Amino acid sequence: MHKYIRKMAAWGLAAIMTFPPATGLALDPVLPHSQVTEGMVGTAYTVIDSSGQLRDFQVDIVGNMENGKGSQPMIMAKASGPVIEQTGGILQGMSGSPVYVDGYLIGAVAAGIKDMTPYTFFITPIDEMLPLWSMPDTKNKTHISTINIKKAAETREKAKAEKKKKQEERAKSADKKVYGDELVDRARAAVAADKEKAKAKPEKKAEEPVETEQKEKVDVQAEPKDVMYFSGFNQAGLDFLKRQIDPQGSYTFLPMGAPSAAEMNKTEYHATLEPGAAVGVAVTYGDFAVGATGTVTAVDGKKILAFGHPFLHRGNVNYFMTDATVVGTISGQSNGMKVANIGNIIGRISQDRATGIAGTLGQFPSVVPIKVSVKDNGLARSESYGARIAYDEDFLPQLSGGIAYAALSKTSDNLSGSTAKVGFKIRTDAVKDGVVTRDNMFYNTADVGQIAMAELMQAMSTICQNADKESDIIDVQVDITVDGGRKTASLISAVPDKKKVKPGDTVKFTTTIKPYRKAQETLIIPYKVPDAQPAGTLNLDIRGGGLVPVTALMLLQQSGVDVASTPETRQTTEDRLHKLEKAGKNNEIVIAPGPVQTPPSKEALRNAQIAANQRKKAKASKLDNFDKQQPTPGETKFATGYIIDNVIHSALTVERG
Repeated sequence: MHKYIRKMAAWGLAAIMTFPPATGLALDPVLPHSQVTEGMVGTAYTVIDSSGQLRDFQVDIVGNMENGKGSQPMIMAKASGPVIEQTGGILQGMSGSPVYVDGYLIGAVAAGIKDMTPYTFFITPIDEMLPLWSMPDTKNKTHISTINIKKAAETREKAKAEKKKKQEERAKSADKKVYGDELVDRARAAVAADKEKAKAKPEKKAEEPVETEQKEKVDVQAEPKDVMYFSGFNQAGLDFLKRQIDPQGSYTFLPMGAPSAAEMNKTEYHATLEPGAAVGVAVTYGDFAVGATGTVTAVDGKKILAFGHPFLHRGNVNYFMTDATVVGTISGQSNGMKVANIGNIIGRISQDRATGIAGTLGQFPSVVPIKVSVKDNGLARSESYGARIAYDEDFLPQLSGGIAYAALSKTSDNLSGSTAKVGFKIRTDAVKDGVVTRDNMFYNTADVGQIAMAELMQAMSTICQNADKESDIIDVQVDITVDGGRKTASLISAVPDKKKVKPGDTVKFTTTIKPYRKAQETLIIPYKVPDAQPAGTLNLDIRGGGLVPVTALMLLQQSGVDVASTPETRQTTEDRLHKLEKAGKNNEIVIAPGPVQTPPSKEALRNAQIAANQRKKAKASKLDNFDKQQPTPGETKFATGYIIDNVIHSALTVERG
């Protein structure tokens, strides 16, 4: 085992001295947990304040804890020293802090003991974290590039000059050696000492036990394992988001600092990190952010390991990696934390596993930009918000809806008893013409936003659940207009200009509506009788577009309208999106066949079927010019400025021949 360690140490030193500075540090020499024994004394490194300076504290190894076959081993330790006295123990945010023994990296600060002293903690062994770099990575496979590579090339020379300047400043400060250089010295000394020890005594067998059997199960609680951090959301927006992404209440939500205005749209193409530095992970970034901050455990070129525990424990992922700035620490018995702000986007997190997170600097996730524009007519207020959501199909629907709701609730500080018009446009290759659009009106006495985001989330969910392929989403644009009152109306009457009609005739309905607390209004709505309508009574429903009868499809087929019933499971993603686009809107008046029809004769049914077949052939010959928004035969939609909340009935007599 020591031969392996010496080989790793030598390789690490050679890599550090060979690679140019721009490539980052090489992996430090490592010590597997099987070689970590009780009584060893080590040092951990972390950042605890806004200076960004690495601080160290002493770590005394208590022993190894094995949790049984297939379980993750942990190293139990105690922390001490001025830094720990200052912070009051191991805090949330210190997770990932690297721990070294004699120059060898043994693992990451990862977990405390629930409801006990914050000075005793557990270390995730580094040999349990290293496999994250070789885990399968099948995410980030969408075809749309969202990173400005040209900008990276233009700033390369500037980045090199800044790096050289920093190196010169470090060389002048002998009393403030940077951690990377200090580690090289320590690693060299450790390798030399290891050679001397190898000459003096035989190597220790790897299978030799290093820890006694645990008699009691220790209640280990990973510090931020069940925590999600957020910024930009007000309380209403956060409550909505929690209901969407965590309905079981599995996570604790804590505030996180947001990027500054200058950093928000900035991407660092040549960023570097060192063990002990602060790092961030985010699933959305911008005016609204959801993620976490922690500490870097190990660096190998552009690859990094961090946290020592999962972020959301979702395996292969596609998240933003950001740099982070520590603000300060807050002490607390078993619940203290290191407060930090996420900063620039610097790379991509690809693994979110039990032993930590892993990612790559200078590589970036596919993203879905979302822009939400909100206008509140009552407050004469307009605001626009922007964010980038990492393309992760598990979170896109919930996060897009959560961001739109948060933007709405922040702009309109009272959503009770309000009416909202919500329109969205999603540019995606999930449909042939590349765009999914929808607008609708909503009213709710308690909180209109709770129902107003449903269709946006439905559309995003349909795209993300595409069974045929991973769809590209270029961007999402949401426009919301809010009126601080009730804009609903009830249908009073609908009188046709003629009662006897023939198939294909157009009938004008004089329709009276009564808006809430306003005078009646009269509308003229044309309705075309279906070409294949059999002779007899045609009963019609005049209703609000959101009041769709369950038997509508059956009745249209009974009327001779050529509508094919496709089971939901057999519909394509494009079919489902088009169905959503064509669905009746709450602010529309829909005239369509009602629930009771006069049974047609056999001859009438036969004639209707012949007409339907002729239409089907004509339609098949014009597929290239198919318009997804064409009206459904036998149905008329008429847009109004109100949400129509009821249904009335009328009847026509159809004569053929």
